[in-house]
Formats: sequence, structure tokens, C-alpha cells
Amino acid sequence: MYKRLFEIVQLFKEYFLLALFLVASIALLTFNENQQIRAIRSVAVASVGFLQDALSFIPNYFDLRRENKVLRELNLTLADEVSRLREGRLENIRLRQLLALKERGVYTYVSANVVGKNLQLLRNTITLDVGEQDSVAPNMPIVSESGLVGKIIATSDRYSIGQILLNRELRVSAKVQRSRVDGIIRWDGGPSLSLQNVVKTMDVKEGDHVITSDYSSVFPPGLVIGTVSSTHENPGTLFEEVEVMPAVDFTRLEEVFVITHIADSSRVDLEQHLQP
Repeated sequence: MYKRLFEIVQLFKEYFLLALFLVASIALLTFNENQQIRAIRSVAVASVGFLQDALSFIPNYFDLRRENKVLRELNLTLADEVSRLREGRLENIRLRQLLALKERGVYTYVSANVVGKNLQLLRNTITLDVGEQDSVAPNMPIVSESGLVGKIIATSDRYSIGQILLNRELRVSAKVQRSRVDGIIRWDGGPSLSLQNVVKTMDVKEGDHVITSDYSSVFPPGLVIGTVSSTHENPGTLFEEVEVMPAVDFTRLEEVFVITHIADSSRVDLEQHLQP
């Protein structure tokens, strides 16, 4: 065995010597504090860094393959979801035609920037840079990409005031999307909203999504309001306390959309006439 090892060393002795001298040279360059050696070391480090930075644009082949696989799976999932949503919409149209139900209207949107905020009171509002010149009118809903923001309460030619969900005077007819439990959304001054008029026996759970219901004359149905964060039984009453975390972060709100949806005046008049 030792003889065989010796023969291998003899056969490749030039390579072993070269490797030994290279290791020794690197060690001397590393631990030598001579000024010239330090200069050489600095140049070598800078050269290596420059080379790494120059080659950093070359993507890793295996990372690209893995990312491509994830994107293909995501694309397949989204395509399947779009297909199912399209089928659901067509089925909904057929059923409505079969039952002679009215089709819900398609709304248009007016984009707006938030140019003023009043978030320090119990009647919080925002100021938008759109007004009557942009076909904006009171009681039009305000939304963002996250969900429902509030409604317009006052307008001028170029500006409007929006009443947001964090306002004690605003009430929104809502429902739990999963179980279809109805309730009224209001704000009591805390960090979350409250879904009221929910009977204790109703099926409401943490994590449920809350949306606007069909019973509002101001807000179109299906707008996202928030997520149920907690439920508590209220002793001595038939109802439970349901806290809802808003989907919109009002402290970071900068751009919104006004839905050009005007309440049906005949419906509003009829409902107000029937109220005691």
C-alpha cells in the first residue's frame, strides 16, 4: 500500500510541489504585514470584488428553474380560478334569466387622491381632489384596492369630503361572506369595527370575511369590509360581540376610487317612510 502511494507521489510530484508552493505563497501573503504585500492584497481583493460584481448579472440556472416551476404552477392555479369564476358568472346569468331576476348594474369608477385627512376625532374624514366637475356626488361609495373606505358626504366643484368607516356616524349593512349572516357595521372608537345585531346562535368565526350586503341603498353588495378578528358572548343579551378588522389601512391611504353609484331615491323615500 505504501509502495503504491509512493509511486503515485513520484508520478505527480510536480503537481504536489506546485500545490504546496501555492498554499505557502497564499499563507505568506495573508499573514505578512509588509506594506508592499498589503498593497498587493488590497489589489487582489478589489479585483475579486470587481469580478464578482461584473458577473453578478448572470442568473443562477438552478434558481431560475425553481422559480420558473413555481410561476408555472401559480399560472395554472390562476388560470383554473379564472375559468371557474367565468363559469360561475355565466351560470349566474343563466339562472337570473331563468328566474327573471334583474341583473346587477355595472359601475364606473373615478380615481382620486387623498389630499387631506382628519383621523384624530370620532368623526374621521378624508378630502379628495375630485368633485362635482368629475361627476362625484354625495352618498357615492369610496373604495380602494383593499376594500371599502366610506362614502362621499359633501362636494364642491373640485373637491369632496369622504366619511370613512372609522366614523361613529357611519353605518353599513354587511354580511359574513361564508355563512351569509347579516349585521350592521359601525365603529365605536377602537382599532376595529363592530358587526352588530348578530344573534349568539349564528355561525360566525374568526377569520371570516365581511362584505357589504344587498340591503344597503348606498353601498353596492360584495364590497370587502374586513375580517372577523374575535367573537365574544354578551351576557344578558341575545347578541354576541363580533369585532372586525378593516381591510383598509386608513393611516396609509393615498389613492382611492369613487363608485359612481347613486342611491335609488324612490327606494330611499319608501324605506324612510316606513321607518317609525
